[in-house]
Amino acid sequence: MSSLAAYSTANPGVTGVILAGGEGRRMGGQDKGWVDFDGQPLIQHVINRLEPQTQTLLINANRNLSAYAALGFKVIEDLQTGFHGPLMGMLTGLNAASDDWVMFVPCDGPFLPTDLVDRLLAAALAAQTRIAVAAEAGRLQPVVVLLHRSLAADLQQAMAQGERKPDRWYAQMGMTQVECDAQSLRNFNRPEELMSNSANG
Repeated sequence: MSSLAAYSTANPGVTGVILAGGEGRRMGGQDKGWVDFDGQPLIQHVINRLEPQTQTLLINANRNLSAYAALGFKVIEDLQTGFHGPLMGMLTGLNAASDDWVMFVPCDGPFLPTDLVDRLLAAALAAQTRIAVAAEAGRLQPVVVLLHRSLAADLQQAMAQGERKPDRWYAQMGMTQVECDAQSLRNFNRPEELMSNSANG
């Protein structure tokens, strides 16, 4: 476990990064951020939840770039072309962020807690870890995670060695888990899951 005292604390802010760069295979290849839910695209629900909690908000995307940019936030493409999984989106976000901490969330999670950033940041600082990841009943939600920007070099090295599984990398680096309500961490992977749910539910 690395002590956070070894890293700069001059900038205590948090950059938010919405991960919208996946292939959406289980959604029939659709760009999940633009799938309609309760009259708005899923990514708009996520923006509504996350933006008030962060200093800066970025969108990590690999297609529909102009549409994402039209939402009013900087769009960052993966550092490497192709679909390399969420760790590539995280590496891209860590390199693009200007704050010490970076909060990553998926583009298809419309129920995110409105105190998510505060809770994960408090947990990371209390445990002196550079990673705080959301969990539900002890089960990690690996793409809902707060990372310290100093992890960029470690992540780049891990990916160069073939690592693609976030939870395995978190365990190697040292992490703290933060329990969240199951409903708040729900996301949508298949079209039929959207039919009987409400963003207010």
